Amino acid sequence: MAITVVVPAVLFTVADRVCVHYANDEAAQLVKEKYGYGNTTDGRLDVSIEGFPFLTQAFAQDFGHVELTARQFLVDTTTNTPGSYLHIRQLRLDLRGVTVTSLTARHAEANLATGTLTLSYEELSGVVTRLAGKGGSVKVSQAPGSAGQAARVKVTGTADGTVLTSTGTLLAQGTEVSLNIPGAERASVVWRVGLPEGVGFTSARATSEGVEIGMVGHQVNLGASRFTR
Repeated sequence: MAITVVVPAVLFTVADRVCVHYANDEAAQLVKEKYGYGNTTDGRLDVSIEGFPFLTQAFAQDFGHVELTARQFLVDTTTNTPGSYLHIRQLRLDLRGVTVTSLTARHAEANLATGTLTLSYEELSGVVTRLAGKGGSVKVSQAPGSAGQAARVKVTGTADGTVLTSTGTLLAQGTEVSLNIPGAERASVVWRVGLPEGVGFTSARATSEGVEIGMVGHQVNLGASRFTR
C-alpha cells in the first residue's frame, strides 16, 4: 500500500519540478524580450516561480510569488549620447499575487511589486569618465546625506581640464535615474530603465557598496511580449 502511495507522489513531484523549470525559462525569455534585461554577453536573468505545487497554480493561472533577478544589463541615456551607457549591477523584483489574464498574448498582472536596483560606483565612475572627455578619470563614491529619492555621491577627478571635487545628486523618479554633478560641463545625465507598467522608483540611498534604489508598484501590468516560438 505504501508503495502505491509513494510512487505517484514522487512522479507528481518530478513532473511538477520539470514544469516549473520550463515555466521559469519561458518567463525569463519573455522578460528579456519585453524589457531588454539580457542585452549583454555577461548578463544573467533568473525567474523563479515560488510555491508548491506549481501545477495547481498553473491550472488556476494564479501564482502567489514570483521572483525576478537581472544582473549586468545595459541602459542608455534619454539622449543616447555616445559612451553614455550604464551597466546595472542588479535589478530584483518580488511580484505578489500574479494572475495570468491572457495565455495567447502572454499577459499577466501582479497585485504588488517591490524591489531594488543597484548601481556600482565603479560603473558610475566609468560612465562619468567617458562623458567628461579629456582630462583623466573621474571617481564617484559614497557621500553622506541621502534622503528620499535623492542619493548624494562624491565626485572627484578632472574633466576637460577642470578639477572636480563636488557632491553630486543621484535622483530616482518614475523609471528614470539622473545624475547631477555641479561644476561639470555635462552637469546632468538621465538614464531610463525598463520597468513593468505601474512600477516606479521610490527611494535612493548611497551605501558603501553602491547606490541602492527602491521601487514599488501596485496593480502592475506585466504586459505582453512580441516573443513567439
